[in-house]
Amino acid sequence: MTETAQTSERKTKRRPFRFGLALFLLLLGAAAGIGVSYIFYQREANEPEPTVTYDLLEQQLRYVQDLITVEYHYTNMGKFENQLDFHGWALPFTVKSFIISYDGVIRVGVNMNGMSIRIDEDARVITMTFPQSAIISHEILEETIHVFDESRNLFNPITISDFTDFTKDQKSVMEQRAIDGGLLTEANERASLAIQSLLDALPETRSYQINIRVVS
Repeated sequence: MTETAQTSERKTKRRPFRFGLALFLLLLGAAAGIGVSYIFYQREANEPEPTVTYDLLEQQLRYVQDLITVEYHYTNMGKFENQLDFHGWALPFTVKSFIISYDGVIRVGVNMNGMSIRIDEDARVITMTFPQSAIISHEILEETIHVFDESRNLFNPITISDFTDFTKDQKSVMEQRAIDGGLLTEANERASLAIQSLLDALPETRSYQINIRVVS
């Protein structure tokens, strides 16, 4: 047998050895990876589930106040009219009136001080109860106020109090209109979603069932 043939035969014999060594190292690495994963899994399985405290929830809910505020923007026009009377009789030529248009903003939110939190550690249930949403502010934007058809009556002139009282009445009208249109219902739903999202984002609450209720 020539020297070249002997060299080729030695190379052919080494290939199975190299393949077997590579396969052994591969299996060894896989086994090591499985073992490490099992150790971490066992460690996580043996760790106790996190506990939620009242103080933790109360602290987190302080940041959700602005999220559960709904703003209702509107434009309205109203007419004011007044006439002097004498013992129930309307006096002629004493009618005063004006028409006013304006923009307003009604803000609705939840009073967080009225919220209650109950934690059932055995059942792993968190129950949060908050009051119905309510109007927390109502502003008429002064720069949007426009007065039309203002009367000039010498016997019954228009006064500042006429504008003030009329504006106050208009606020009540618009607030009731917004409530009838479902503004408070929308605010309640937004509050529930905001609180639910906040609690779902906390690692400590992932093993709890969360119930959110609105009381009337």
